[in-house]
Parts: sequence; C-alpha cells; structure tokens
Amino acid sequence: MASVAPAFLRVLLLLLPAQSWSPVVAGNPRDCDAPLVSALPPSSFGSSSELSSSHGPGFARLNRRDGAGGWTPLVSNKYQWLQIDLGERMEVTAVATQGGYGSSDWVTSYLLMFSDSGRNWKQYRQEESIWGFPGNTNADSVVHCRLQPPIEARFLRFLPVAWNPKGRIGMRTEVFGCAYRSEVAYFDGQSALLYRFDKKSIKPIRDVISLKFKTMQSSGILLYREGQHGNHITLELMKGKLVFFLNSGNADLPPTNAHVNLTLGSLLDDGHWHSVLIERLDAEANFTVDKHTHHFHTQGGSSYLDLNFEISFGGIPTPGRSRKSFHGCLENLNYNGVDIIELAKTHKPQIRIMGNVSFSCPQPQTVPVTFLSSGSFLALPGNSGDDKVFVTFQFRTWNRAGRLLSGILRRGAESFVLFLQDGKLKLSLFQLGQSSRNVTAGAGLNDGQWHSVSLSAKWSHVSVAVDDDTAIQSLVAVLIDSGDTYYFGGCPDNSSGSGCKGPLQGFQGCLRRISIGDTVVDPISVQQGALGRFSDLQIDSCGITDRCLPSYCEHGGECSQSWDSFSCDCLGTGYTGETCHSSLYQQSCEAYKHKGNPSGLYYIDADGSGPLGPFLVYCNMTADAAWTVVRHSGPDAVAVRGAARGRPRSAASFAYAAGRCEQRLALRCGTPRLPTHGTPLSWWVGRTNETHTYWGGSLPGAQKCTCGLEGNCIDSQYYCNCDAGRNEWTSDTVVLSQKEHLPVTQVVMADTGRPHSEAAYTLGPLLCQGDKSFWNSASFNTETSYLHFPTFHGELTADVSFFFKTTVSSGVFMENLGITDFIRIELRAPTAVTFSFDVGNGPCEVTVQSPIPFNDNRWHHLRAERNIKGASLQVDQLPEKIQPAPVNGHIRLQLNSQLFIEISAYFETGSSMTYNFQEHPILSENSSALASSLHGDVTLTREMITLSFRTTRTPSLLLYVSSFYEEYLSIILANNGSFQIRYKLDRHQDPDAFNFDFKNMADGREEAVVMVEVNQSAKKQVILSSGTEFNAVKSLTLGKFLEPPGADPDTRRAAARGFTGCLSAVRFGRAALKAALRPAARRVTVRGRVVAASRCAAGPGSPARELAPRLAGAAGPSGPAGEGEPLRTADRSDSAVIGGVIAVVIFILLCITAIAVRIYQQRKLRKENESKISKNEEC
Repeated sequence: MASVAPAFLRVLLLLLPAQSWSPVVAGNPRDCDAPLVSALPPSSFGSSSELSSSHGPGFARLNRRDGAGGWTPLVSNKYQWLQIDLGERMEVTAVATQGGYGSSDWVTSYLLMFSDSGRNWKQYRQEESIWGFPGNTNADSVVHCRLQPPIEARFLRFLPVAWNPKGRIGMRTEVFGCAYRSEVAYFDGQSALLYRFDKKSIKPIRDVISLKFKTMQSSGILLYREGQHGNHITLELMKGKLVFFLNSGNADLPPTNAHVNLTLGSLLDDGHWHSVLIERLDAEANFTVDKHTHHFHTQGGSSYLDLNFEISFGGIPTPGRSRKSFHGCLENLNYNGVDIIELAKTHKPQIRIMGNVSFSCPQPQTVPVTFLSSGSFLALPGNSGDDKVFVTFQFRTWNRAGRLLSGILRRGAESFVLFLQDGKLKLSLFQLGQSSRNVTAGAGLNDGQWHSVSLSAKWSHVSVAVDDDTAIQSLVAVLIDSGDTYYFGGCPDNSSGSGCKGPLQGFQGCLRRISIGDTVVDPISVQQGALGRFSDLQIDSCGITDRCLPSYCEHGGECSQSWDSFSCDCLGTGYTGETCHSSLYQQSCEAYKHKGNPSGLYYIDADGSGPLGPFLVYCNMTADAAWTVVRHSGPDAVAVRGAARGRPRSAASFAYAAGRCEQRLALRCGTPRLPTHGTPLSWWVGRTNETHTYWGGSLPGAQKCTCGLEGNCIDSQYYCNCDAGRNEWTSDTVVLSQKEHLPVTQVVMADTGRPHSEAAYTLGPLLCQGDKSFWNSASFNTETSYLHFPTFHGELTADVSFFFKTTVSSGVFMENLGITDFIRIELRAPTAVTFSFDVGNGPCEVTVQSPIPFNDNRWHHLRAERNIKGASLQVDQLPEKIQPAPVNGHIRLQLNSQLFIEISAYFETGSSMTYNFQEHPILSENSSALASSLHGDVTLTREMITLSFRTTRTPSLLLYVSSFYEEYLSIILANNGSFQIRYKLDRHQDPDAFNFDFKNMADGREEAVVMVEVNQSAKKQVILSSGTEFNAVKSLTLGKFLEPPGADPDTRRAAARGFTGCLSAVRFGRAALKAALRPAARRVTVRGRVVAASRCAAGPGSPARELAPRLAGAAGPSGPAGEGEPLRTADRSDSAVIGGVIAVVIFILLCITAIAVRIYQQRKLRKENESKISKNEEC
C-alpha cells in the first residue's frame, strides 16, 4: 500500500445547556427534590410589572398553559423580576425554567436572588464569584439547574439578564427542595443565654459547636466560656469578621503558643444567615465559617478542657465586662448534640435567660441600594429654595475614589461635590469666579465597613461629618438657596453641573438610610417609579463581595481590592505575577550555570512556584559541574558537656532534585562510660525528623560508622569509635551521602551527662551537585511514542515550563481534558505557539508569534501560566502575551482524565470497530429535561472528537456516532477526497452538511496545516436546521457500517466502503481507540482485522520529531532519551517541573497534516431552530 498522509481532526460540539440537571437523572440522597411552586396560590407570585392581566406572575408555573402561558413584564429590561413566596423558609436545591408557552418569549440567562423577608435580597453565588444561570433557547423546553450548595430562603427572585432578541422576557418556573427545620432566638444587644452542664458528667474528648447567625451590627459576642485559671474561649464578631480567641491560661507556655487567635469571614453584618462550626478532638480543632475552614493545633493539650461547667451565648453574663453583646438572631444552636434554643424555649433548668431573649427573628426594614458601575446614579428631589441643606446616608465600598453626592447650595452661584479620594471623604465647594475650596474628613473609608455621613449647610458654614470626624468650611455667601435635585453616585448623560465635570468617576458600592432634610428616602418608591429616577442600580440589595476572602495571593502576597477586582502586592515575597505565583529565582545552581552566571551567593527556589520559599546558597561553578553549598544556621564546631542531648543543628530542608548530595560530620569523644552491649549512644536526625544510626559510607539501618564497616574500630564490640567509651579522645569522621535523608538537622550524644564526659562535633555544609529536573529529555520518533501522567491539578493556579525542539510545523505539546474544561499547549504553526484552556467561560487562547520559525531543530524555552486573573505565555525572550480573565466568571479548572498519544491502529478493508455508550435507550417524554446518558447523570454542553488518520481510499467513513432516535453525526471523505461533516438531530429533517474546502485529504502526500474555526475565529455562520440536542447517544463506529438507519446517501456510500488505513488518537469524550485494543473490552465490538501496527509509523525518511520537556520521570512508555543541551540564550526556567512538582499529560502531535475543526453549536434563538453564532472576544 502506498504511503499516506496523516491528518488530525478535533471537533468540539455544544450539545446541551451548561450545568443543566434533571431531577429524574440526578436524585438527591436526602430526597430534597420535591416541587415547591406548583401548589402555591396566585398570591404567592409577584413581579416588577406585567404586560397584561393574562401575563401576570401567577401564570409562571412550569408547564402551565393558562392565561397567556407565562409571565411577561410590561417592558423587557434588566430591572424586571419575578418573585415567589414559598410561605416559609425552605431548603432549595434546584430551580427550573421555561419560556412563555407557544411564544417567542424566553429568557436565555438570569440571576437568582433570595431573602427571608422579601427585603434585603442576596444574590446566589457559586465558585466564589457571581454566577448567572443558563436559561432557555425556546419556549417549551425545561432547563433544570441544581444549586450547589443549596440555600434556605422563603422568597426567591428571578432577574432576567438576557432574553430572545426577537421576543420579550417570558418565564415559567419551578423550585425544588424540602422543608427546613429552624429554631431561632433573638438577642437585643443586652441579653444572653447561659447553659450550665451537669458537673457529674465526664468532660468530653470531642467538642462540637454549630450555629447560624445573622445581624446588621458589625460587632458582638456570640460565645464565651472561661475557666478557673484565666483560660477562656471566645467567639466574637469584630468589624464584620468572626474571631475565635482561645487562651489556655498556661503560664508554662510562651504567649505565642498559649493563645490562638483566628479570623474568618468578612462582611458578616449583611443581615443574612452565616453558618459556624467549631470542632475539637483532643488538641486538634477546626474552625469553619460558611465554606471556609481553618485547622489548628492547640498547644497545651488537656488544659483546654479545664473550663467551667457553663457556656454563654450572645454575651458575657459577668458584670463589669466591657465587651459588646450580640445584637441579632441565632439559629439551630447546638452544643455537643444539645439543642440550646429548644431548652431555652421550654424553660429547662440547664438554661438561664439573661435579659430579653425572644424566639422569633424580626426582619430589618432597611433597604440598601447597590451602585453597580461608575455610571450608576440616583437622582432624588431636594427642598428647592430652602435656606439650608441637610443630607445624611451610610455607605460601604472597596474603592478608594468615587463621587458620592453633588448638588446646589445657591442656584446659579454655588454648588458642591462630596467624594472619596484616597480613602478619605472630601467636600469641594464651587463658586462662580473663584477657585474651589476643599475640606477633608475621615481616612481608610474604603475598608468595606458601613460609614455614616452627614452634610449640612446653613447661614455661613457648611460642615461634613463621617463617623466621628467633622470638618467645617466657611461660606462667602450668607444666603443658602438649595437646588431641586441631589445626585448620588454618577451623573446623567445630559447633566452639566460643576459636580459632573472632570475625570472623577461615580461611586461604586452600597448606600442605605438616605435622608434629605427631615424626610427619609424610601428606595422601594424609587424602584416603583414614584420617586426620583435612577440608572444601573440594584435596589433592596447590597452586592458587595470580599474578593480577598479567600485570598488568591500566594506566598504571602498582600491582597487589596476594589469593587470589581483584586490585586496582589508581591513586594518582599520573592515571587512575581498577578497572584505572586512565579518565583524570581532559579531552581538550582545548575540553572544559574546554564545562564552563564559565575560562582557566588544566589537565592534558589527548589520547587519553583511550590510552597517552599527561596533560600540563600553558594553556587560553586566548576568547569563540568555546579555545586550547591547550603550552610546550616549554627556554628560549625560544637562542644557538648554534661547535657543529656546534643544540640540541634539546622540546615535548610528542601525538595531538591540533585544528582547527589553529601554532608561531612566529624565526631570527637572523650568519655569513661558504662558498657551498653553495643547499643549506639549517638545518632543524627534528618530533614523529615527521622532518626538515623548509620554513619559515613554504611547503609541506612546498619548502626555502623565507617570503622564498623571496615572492621578497624578501636573496640571490636562497637561499630563506632565514639561508642567505645575509652578514657581518651577518639574520633570518627564520616561523609553522609544518602541525599533523601539530608541535610542533618540534629546530632545527639546521649552519654554526656556524667562527670568528665564530653564530646564535640563539627558539621559541614550540605553539598549537592546536578539537577535531575533540568538535564533530561525525551524524543518522540514514532506515532506510537507517548508519555502520560496523572491528572493535572491546577484548579486556581497552574504553570508549565519546558524546553522543546522540533522540525515539524505543528503539534500538541501537552493536553488534559475534563468533562467540559481543558488545558492545551501546542505548536499551531511554525511561528506560533498557543496556550488554550476553558474553565467554564468559553475557550480562551493566548498565542505568541515569532519572526523566525520554532521548528528550526534548536532548543526553545516555553513558560505558560493560568490563574484566576488571566493567562500568560512566553517563549524564549519574545514579549510575554497576557490575556485577562473575565470579571465574575468561572475560576476553577476541573480536569479528570489521563491523556496521551493514542495507539495507532491499522484498519484492513471491510473492518470496523464499534464503541457502545449504552445498551438500552433511556427515554423520557420530555427529551429536553432528560439528555443523553452518555456520561450517566452528567449533561454536557459540548463533546470533543479527536482523531488522526492516513488513507488513500475514497469515499471513506472516518467516524459515525448514532443515537436511539436515528440521529447521527458522520465524518467522511467524499469521492473527491474533500472533508465533510454531516449532522442530523431530527429524523424528520435533512441533515446539516458542512463541507470544508480543503485539498484532497486522501492523496497520500504531506499537507500544510489547515485550521477552520467556526464561531470562535472564522467569519462563518453555521445554520443548524435539524435540531440542537443530540439525545440518547447509542454508539460510535469507526470503519465499515452497513445500512446506517436514516443516514443520507453520501454517508451510506461512505459507510459501505468503510475505512482502510491508519487511525490514531481517536477520542469521543471518554471513549478511545485504545479501549478496543485492550483484552476483554466489554463495550467494544471489532469486526474484521483491526490491529496496532508499526506500519502506521513514519517512514524511514521521516525526520525525528523531538520534544524535550523537563521530565523527572514518566508513568508510561516513551521514546528514547534525547541528548543535547538547551540553548544558552533560552530564557530561565523558574516554575514547576513537568512530571516533577506537577503532573501533566505531555505529548507532541506527530502528524504532518493537521486539521482542527471546532464547531461551537449554540441552542437556537428562534423557534425555527436557527443558531446565530458570533465571535467571543473575551475568554
């Protein structure tokens, strides 16, 4: 058979809605999936507006057709909402939506808000970021979304974000969940509950305290317990954060060990429920607030059990204490399984109620307002013509600057602007013909806390006060003549007042308790259009979030934030980058030598971006090696007299991939001692705190010095001279060379406590040479060569670096997939390297272009990093390319597979292989609710197909995927060798056919790299007329397939001919060609002859394709080790080692011709099943 050219195909199919879920498929083990809305009365539904009485919120039940078939607001804009009152607090586990029945009205994405009282709404969040829900793509299909984690709420609001552009907002909904048990107690700031234990009971080894709380006060005692000796435990809310303070009262412990002071949470004074869990098992403890847990060890052991037999909640009952008591509600308060609130409600004798404690939770009436952007504004009427100005409000923000308030003091003559600048409150007064006058009050006001502001002007003075700081400014004019409008935040587009001029941006943050004159402003009236006007506000909710909790700044970097972003200060950490992830230093002296550095002192970071910090070493650069010299912290020579133990000696403990290490230790002993029958009286401790009794060249566990191995110790019954106990000075000089035990951290001389007993030792520096993580390479010379590693774990931050050299024009260096997420680094063209990934926001790519080709058979250094702030890629000394991440997008990279270059298989004429996804169909009346069971209970948004092929036969069927509904996907080579994809998702309609105008793909010659991007980069529109859901996927077939049901004529002709040639790297989700070549593969049926064959490999004339990643080892076969040395001009390598510190999949694509086709199919935005797809600019 003539030689044939390989081709590589990658197809990405968006099949089903993101994060969708069906209660039939994904059951909850707690059976908390009951529908909660269907039985509610019409009065339980509310909305911002309605188009007509037949479009009211009462018609918004799932699958109902009465009225107009759903809720539709009067105007379709982002200020509309649909509200559901569940009647009482319920646990909500999932939601479902439909569009308006038989209409073109549906919502494509929405936000979910929840509340206990119908006031002070909170937005549902996931992944520590704002999370919008995927909506519908037609009027009648049902989209379910599970809430992870669930929420407890009485009221829910659906806020449409986007909807069908050719229709209106239209919704029908259902909520799933179950009843929620709640025992609450309200504390008025001067009350407490005192729980007294049974003194005869045994003190527990394990303590568990759990509770929920909500408050609008930033400080207060939640829990207090004390003992007889000054020891106590306190759980206290301080400035919106929860502080757990534990004092052992143990005078024998240093203060740093006697005290535990932990802080968790932030913005906990938001009037919403927060959960707390404290667990202690002996001296180990966990402190959890909401989803964040801190584990700690209590120094002092059982002293923490020496506490009184009583514990107080809500305050400290002891008179004279100055600590502020808790003002708010506690819920489900349990101590070691005891329901404290239930005991208090039933007046049990173990509980003493101090002050006024009630057992219902009052709902606050304060209505906050969120200014979402710098252009947000709230215009409120003033007292026009009044002779005074008096405005009060409270605000909280993270921004250092922003306009808060502007208005008129004297019409036509004088105005004012109140704004934040550098975290301080400033008031600027503007008067015609004069320069502005300024006063400043407060500092550090961008701390996320609520701050009270008052502005007053009367007669000849204007004053501004923030919290307890007041500033006063004299006025030139005596008469105040106030204007008719006050602007909070930004200004309307048509405004031209003095306060709206200049570069100052509008306020971003939250306002509440606004008063103008003697009138309290009701924001609900503003929302209903009865008062003032506004733009880009979220009323009845404070949307502030703490982006530094948890902190994503690594290695001790300091986190700071604004309203919609955070930044890391890496100064003094030894690291750099957006999240302080990348080390400033090389990983070894070998790396410094490679860069041409001379001998000297250097900081090295042995694990790159890992947890171990950099440390100072001396690098001794010789002609053929680089020696690393690590000195310990103490003196080299130490004398030991009259002590039971030798003194610890410390040296840097580091994970170092050196070729070899050694450390010299000289022992001198002068001691008359009692015989111990050969038991060693000296030993040393290694870096992991393990004890070693071997010395010098002896093996671990031998308990011998060098003289013991050689048989020339001064006393033959001992194996070390210093163990002989002679009344004279003896010595042992040893060289320790087991590098996994080094460095020496302690030397012990156990027999120096008697009179006249003495010893001395001299510990030299640790010497290491070589770097296994630097000098290694792997060559990939055939299509069957591969390396594979465990799943790449880099959810929030990941970096990869390696050297490579190659002669091919394209290929994949590294790839790892998840269900929908992926990460990939590839040589896309001779002059282009691309780093691509998807964490749930859509594919993102970063590409470095080079003026000279990368496939020049010379070494090139590549470094890629992805974190929640974005991605970066650098090759050699070319400028680094950076792609920012979207604001409030998904942040976690979730991978689950082991990928590598697949085994190549040769398909003889008439042969085939079929992979069965499921044996029997799992059908449902509602195919939209129950998707294909391809991956069990997981509903995918897209499926990736990859394959490499070589053939000279046409027509050919490369791949055929069928379903139980006679739906199919076929990939074929037509009679003329052109590449085609057929896509049929409705058996009653003709298939979609995509013809790609490539050259003949079956001519047996090497081809250029061809890439077609549909939706992502190519300017091509894909019209899907046959449907958008691929339901009940049955099987995948490679090769010959007789009479595929419902197939089009071209697919039938290609199926009858099958495929003759080589296929490799075939993957559809988790199904792979290698499964067919395993013994007893259960899901695979092979007909004819399909074998792994060397005939698929490159011919003898093919050049070697080499990749030299920095590999410390591999879990699978690989090609022969390559020789050579990276270019000295290559950039430094200061990050994690592939196959060393991090585990990744590494392979290079060996195909000469590479075709990459990505089809991104979106659900149709029209009832006729059309999907218009546009390029996404943001990843």
